[in-house]
Amino acid sequence: MNNQKNKTMSQVDIQSENQLNKSGRGGKRPGAGRPKGTSKLYAFRADKEVAAYLDSQENKTDFIKQCITQQMEAVKHRKEDEVLMQLGEVMPTSRIKPMTLPFFDVKVVAGFPIPLNNDEQAQNIEVLKMLCPHPDSSYLIRVQGRSMIEAGVNDGDIIIVDKSERNPTEKQIAVCELNGEYTLKRVRKKDGNVWLVPANPEYPEIEVTDGDDFSVWGVVTYIIHKPVYK
Repeated sequence: MNNQKNKTMSQVDIQSENQLNKSGRGGKRPGAGRPKGTSKLYAFRADKEVAAYLDSQENKTDFIKQCITQQMEAVKHRKEDEVLMQLGEVMPTSRIKPMTLPFFDVKVVAGFPIPLNNDEQAQNIEVLKMLCPHPDSSYLIRVQGRSMIEAGVNDGDIIIVDKSERNPTEKQIAVCELNGEYTLKRVRKKDGNVWLVPANPEYPEIEVTDGDDFSVWGVVTYIIHKPVYK
């Protein structure tokens, strides 16, 4: 009798489950739930001071996301600066202290001397503002190499690069990223193709193909170098 009762209950259970599945209720449905790979849930413990600061935020989730995003951007910029070291020493102009110098708005000719000892004739100018119209997006790079010597860029010179300019003319000098490496060249188009052109016949021109990862990192706005004594 008990066996028959258990058998009957099992049959009822199976029948009820089949009815639920047929009706579309219960069980796992194809495509249900969050798509795989879209996001993950994380939990962590915070010490008392961190927890108190986090509790003071109006939207804790947005605050944590913002902190992580800022950290990711900082890491990205550090890696970018490391790769840029291929060109030479790199320094953002935002790290440079403002400096003013007296400026004499006169023409200096290679003829008779012109007196420039009267400070009343001079006006003070902020050097960084003059050289960097966009200081927040400008960098100083000490150049390594001789590929642009005929454009006035010598080995050891300091160039000021404006990252806010990404569309150089054919005469401008640009810092270009090609397949993860940086180079200082002119960007020119020939027969519909993009070429990176040096200013030294000892260096070859580089054709940018469709399979290359190419972008203009910034445009050179000023070149700073010491006078050459011969």
